[in-house]
Amino acid sequence: MNTRIMPEFDLLLPETVEQAVSLLDKYQDKASIISGGTDVCVAMKSGYRTDFLISLAKISGLDYLEYDPSTGLRIGAKTTISQVLSSADVKTYYPALWQAASIFATPQLRNTATVIGNLLRASPAGDCICAVYALGGNIVLQGAEGQREVSVDEFWLAYGVTARKVDEIAIELNLPAPVKGNRSSFKRLTRTNEDLAKLNAAAHLEMDGKKCKQARLSIGCVAAIPMRLEKTEALLKGAEITDDLLEKIVTNVGNEISPIDDVRSTAEYRNQVAGVLIKRVITQACCKS
Repeated sequence: MNTRIMPEFDLLLPETVEQAVSLLDKYQDKASIISGGTDVCVAMKSGYRTDFLISLAKISGLDYLEYDPSTGLRIGAKTTISQVLSSADVKTYYPALWQAASIFATPQLRNTATVIGNLLRASPAGDCICAVYALGGNIVLQGAEGQREVSVDEFWLAYGVTARKVDEIAIELNLPAPVKGNRSSFKRLTRTNEDLAKLNAAAHLEMDGKKCKQARLSIGCVAAIPMRLEKTEALLKGAEITDDLLEKIVTNVGNEISPIDDVRSTAEYRNQVAGVLIKRVITQACCKS
């Protein structure tokens, strides 16, 4: 049990998004936003300090998960991992995200932690981050100057740093509507589900029979931020997915990443198995009907 005492802070409870934005605009980098708080509260026990915690608890209407076949999936700022798991639409049309949610920490944490909170953590080990990066989409930010959308391709800037400005709240994640032949998959390597990943990977393919028309591949824990494997994606585009191509991909991934040693794994291990993990997510995605 962690017996560290959290530092003192003022808890602020706005009742609307506009009030929360106003508080962020007032306190700037002296304030942090929490919804589930599963990351921030742990960080505060380990040395992270903030003068103000702005909670979304009293703001209604942000816990939605809405799917429309023509526009895609909308996930609100307070939507939990458990809500994702309960969605038949996510399981059917966005299996990479559903699979990431299914092995996310513990049931207690899944009931509290939010999808958008995981994205804002900006950790290369983030499972929802990895899945969302492969799926593509936009994050809607609301600040003092209004709303703007940021592509997931431009959202993670450095470890723990995103494109969100200090006066902005991430209020929604938009994932694109699936097209014919869409397939996606997520896998990770770790000691137990409660641990952070040693490696995680996701694939999003647009298939025409055995031919891959488009591909997005993401991998975590091999750089300071989640990584797109664009050179490996290029091998897949327009090609038939064969055993020979998959073996070529295994080698190519190892040449595209530069992992480091840390407390969960070694650079050598990650470099050796990353390609195999990408091969597995591609194969798993292709097996989906």
